[in-house]
Amino acid sequence: MERERERERERERERERERERERERERERERERERERGERERERERERERERERDG
Repeated sequence: MERERERERERERERERERERERERERERERERERERGERERERERERERERERDG
C-alpha cells in the first residue's frame, strides 16, 4: 500500500520533470525565433543602407 503511493508520487515527479523540460524546450525555441527575427531585421537595415548609398 505504502509502496504504491510512493510509486505514484515518483510518477508525478517524473511528469513534472517532463513538463519542465518541455517548457525549457519551448523557451529555447522562442529565443531562436527572436534571434532569427533580429538577424532578418538587421539584414533589412543593411539593405536599406545600401539603397540609400546607391541613391545618394
